[in-house]
Amino acid sequence: MQLFSAAPVARRIDVPAEARGVVSRLRDVGSDPGIFLPAVDERVLEVFRRARNPEDPIELRDLWLGRVEHERGPQSHRRAWFAEQWRSSVVRRRADAEEVLKSHATVRFVKELFNWFFRDDLYGELRESAQVILSGGSVDELNWGLPETLKECVRYALDRDWYGYSDSCGRVQARQAVAAYESARIEGASYEAGNIALSMGGTFAISTLADFVLTGHSHRVSPALCATPNYPPLVEAIARRGDVQLVPLPSIAGRMLLEPLIEALTPQTPLVLVQTAANPTGAAVDEEDLARLVRAASPSTIVLLDECHEWLGEPRTLSSWRAASNVVRVSSLSKNWSAPGMKAGWIVANTSFISDYYEYASTNFGGPPSFLYTLVEVLARMERWMITDTTRLGMAELGEFEQTYGLSLLRLQAAYDSYCKERRAREQSLHLLRDAAVLELSQVAMTYRPHYSINVLVHFEQWDDSYRCFRDLLCETGISVYPGILNFCFSGGVVRFTTARPWKDLELATARLRDLIATREAVHA
Repeated sequence: MQLFSAAPVARRIDVPAEARGVVSRLRDVGSDPGIFLPAVDERVLEVFRRARNPEDPIELRDLWLGRVEHERGPQSHRRAWFAEQWRSSVVRRRADAEEVLKSHATVRFVKELFNWFFRDDLYGELRESAQVILSGGSVDELNWGLPETLKECVRYALDRDWYGYSDSCGRVQARQAVAAYESARIEGASYEAGNIALSMGGTFAISTLADFVLTGHSHRVSPALCATPNYPPLVEAIARRGDVQLVPLPSIAGRMLLEPLIEALTPQTPLVLVQTAANPTGAAVDEEDLARLVRAASPSTIVLLDECHEWLGEPRTLSSWRAASNVVRVSSLSKNWSAPGMKAGWIVANTSFISDYYEYASTNFGGPPSFLYTLVEVLARMERWMITDTTRLGMAELGEFEQTYGLSLLRLQAAYDSYCKERRAREQSLHLLRDAAVLELSQVAMTYRPHYSINVLVHFEQWDDSYRCFRDLLCETGISVYPGILNFCFSGGVVRFTTARPWKDLELATARLRDLIATREAVHA
């Protein structure tokens, strides 16, 4: 049986001329209002001050939702009990930002609000109201799905019945391919298979790493540090294993500043979690800042880098400090390769760390899905060839694969050409759509131009609560956005838009939002 017995045909990816026209027409319009800081505002503090038990995350969630229902008035009559809970509450204590950022209840409260948003609101009681959903956070796979070359790898593995038990860190050939790819990405790095563990996606990987690193270390006197903005499941996974301190990081013109995180470090800090490209701002860490963070951390402090959103940006050489012995890196197919449902990715770390992690993996989950190993191997090799500007393959590239694949140089070249064509078309179209969406949204509200990712952060000055903003926009326009508080953005009407959607949806959304804001401004004029 031969891999790529038929040359994969790259899917056609087009962007409507209207989107190109927007970029051409509005290219000189500014869209970045400057500094963004996910600070704790008075609305957050008010909830903590009114709670009977500020350590009860469910009460905090219900108070937050109750205030939204109360403020929205009669149109929220279906949830009158929430509004009544808020109206019957009184201020009981003082609270400050430091208390909020260091409280375990804060992390769980945001996670419970996150659960409510998806389970009970957006895909629950309010689903019929959502005509256009721009809050998903992932690429629309129907338009920008997995490249056909990679789909063929999955079909091939299933035809070969490659879905049995395997090494708990993944098949060695796939790990070797990932190691070579990661070595090509980082200046001076020389990874081997022993530095790699294949995983079941980014969220799963960070949850297992938090458990592996923090369980049994409750004697530490310092909390784990989690930079914000961040993704609630990741932070909650860490908070379940010990104390957590949230550290808001400011962003300036797309650069996420790490100074507050460096200042919060102690020699006893067990773990630091940083998204190298923040969700939802798209701001990225600077390599020199990252080097300073790693140098400042104790050798016993694990610096955990979530790199899953670090794509759809300008190519750059990654610092050798990312390969430091106490740095653990996580990547996933969910964003960059449009495959969140496959739950596939990898962990990169020191060989001794991965060796110890093997025992943890074999005990807790056995290993990642074995039928995806061929996909990961082919993906990693072809991505490495792309970033090293390899266009014509030779016997050296063919020799990277086992003979059992039955590959020929001609078929491998055809598969690689298809992969490159589809990947480049996909990147170009997603870049264009993001640019067009940013420019259109900047006509409506303060819009932060992302340097990475498919998400865009927008600040509506007409709202002082991001969840209230979501509810009002959904009710009045049928457009679903993602509230900033769900990523620990604790102030103002900041919401996230996902731009990797069909242009007709983005165009409809921006037109309705423009009309709504114009109407509101006219009423208040």
